[in-house]
Amino acid sequence: MNSAESTAAASQVSVRRIVRLFGPYRWSLLFVAVLVGASSLVSLVNPFLIREIVDVALPRGRTGLLSLLALGMIVVSIANSSISVLQAYVSTKVGQRVMHDLRTAVYAHLQRMSLAFYTRTRTGEVQSRIANDIGDMQATVTTTATTLVSDLTIVVATVVAMTVLDWRLTLVSVVMVPFFVWVSRRVGAERRRITRDRQRQHAAISSIVQESLSVSGILLGHTMGRSRSLTENFARESDRLSDLEVRSNMAGRWTQSLTWIVMASMPAVVYWVAGLTGRGDHMAVSIGTLVAFTTLQQNLLRPAVSLMDAGVEIQSSLELFGRIFEYLDLPVDIAEPRHPVAAARPRGELSLHGVRFSYPGVERPTLNGIDVTVPAGRTLAIVGETGSGKTTLSYLVPRLYDATSGRVTIDGTDVRDMSFDALAAAVGMVFQETYLFHASVADNLRFAKPDATDEELVAAARVAHIHDHLMSLPDGYATMVGERGYRFSGGEKQRLAIARAILRDPPILVLDEATSALDTQTEQAVQEAIDAASAGRTTITIAHRLSTIRDADEIIVLDAGEIAERGTHDELLALGGHYAALVRRDAEMNDRGRLTATDGLTGFN
Repeated sequence: MNSAESTAAASQVSVRRIVRLFGPYRWSLLFVAVLVGASSLVSLVNPFLIREIVDVALPRGRTGLLSLLALGMIVVSIANSSISVLQAYVSTKVGQRVMHDLRTAVYAHLQRMSLAFYTRTRTGEVQSRIANDIGDMQATVTTTATTLVSDLTIVVATVVAMTVLDWRLTLVSVVMVPFFVWVSRRVGAERRRITRDRQRQHAAISSIVQESLSVSGILLGHTMGRSRSLTENFARESDRLSDLEVRSNMAGRWTQSLTWIVMASMPAVVYWVAGLTGRGDHMAVSIGTLVAFTTLQQNLLRPAVSLMDAGVEIQSSLELFGRIFEYLDLPVDIAEPRHPVAAARPRGELSLHGVRFSYPGVERPTLNGIDVTVPAGRTLAIVGETGSGKTTLSYLVPRLYDATSGRVTIDGTDVRDMSFDALAAAVGMVFQETYLFHASVADNLRFAKPDATDEELVAAARVAHIHDHLMSLPDGYATMVGERGYRFSGGEKQRLAIARAILRDPPILVLDEATSALDTQTEQAVQEAIDAASAGRTTITIAHRLSTIRDADEIIVLDAGEIAERGTHDELLALGGHYAALVRRDAEMNDRGRLTATDGLTGFN
């Protein structure tokens, strides 16, 4: 199959797939089709009434017939308008439901994508697919498709009616149709190419806005003195988008104008032909027939031009549908098992058996040969240099990534055999970077447990040593945390995250340097709270400050993705290896910090 055939086949598949989106609303669409047919037939009545008025009622002075025919024309107009309004309502409602289904399907599919997808995709690009691409399809889905069917029906019915009146004049009227169809296809292909570039530019601008106008982006831009350059960069991208919008709107405008000129000139051509075909004072067609024919011809003008415009719009929309289907077709690399293992609440025994993990495109494994078992209710601390694989190891437990080889099990059950809900209930995580929604404190806490009572919120906050601070605020638990929680300090956000994890009461708790953002005094208080919350549950702690993991039941030291040492704090100190060196360095840094603080106080005094 050559490239042209491949493109054609792809287009056919795309059209079939688009049509399937309307499947659940087939009865509503059938009703719309009935309304379209009724509207098309009703619109053909007036020209025949006009013929009777011109050929019969007026020449013969039949006022009764004239009144009846005039009243009929008014009734036809009222009926046609009423049908059009009802048709617009039903078609718009169906279109909006299809838009809703498409938005929801894309969002649900993106929710199933793994963390790896989001590490290589700009957030603005994802937002643009949902907001811009689907939004720009709205006209096609809600009105263009119905307009296409309606106009096609009107064109066919009108041509039939014109043929009934006079086939010779009809032949003259439609002689240019093949040329217009060819032009429409050319313009549609050009508009489709422009649409592809325009949507990419929309995505680029969405990414710039999302990255530079967030709280983090504003802080970085202001502190680095880059606000002006960011504005200039945005202006350049916006200028490109403006050019593409102009090209998109002007594509085929001259051709469209030519079409209008030709179509508007057709009545003059019809009068001319009718005059040429006559003999002396005798015309080939009656005046009434000629008036009725040109009326039908004028009725044909709007839907014929609209039909060509709709074809162009559909060509553009095919590109938008293609971009959406591209996301819907993204493979889900971490999928929920079809038949997950049914199990009661796990005790919390966590094991990693011969685990190896490599990031895509990276030859050297990030983790290699990891074998460790944490009995239920015990604590495991993971330490090592930056880049040794500590955080990656923690991501394997809740299946944010899947091990390249080996197994991760909870109570002997492979995490890949557990449902996502069961796994989320079994493993709670507190990340180094806390994420809070722009909502109240209570809503942020209830994200972990939507049905949590106020008493449960307070109990979790007390354990995390954040309750007293919340109660000192004017709105208490109703306080809005701000974008990404920027109304709270780093330590306060971290304690809120700890309270949120505690509220879920998971049997396994993973703390990815959860106390790294806390000052020494707060760290000690929160560590006591974590110790209390960890009682009876399996706890995995990734430590930045080694003072927080001295009492861990077991400590493993990662070096270049492999376990270099393992044992208790005292055992590893006595070994005098990697861990002992890390402890000495940690102590030296603490000593330097205390000296700096003392010097600062002395200078102040």
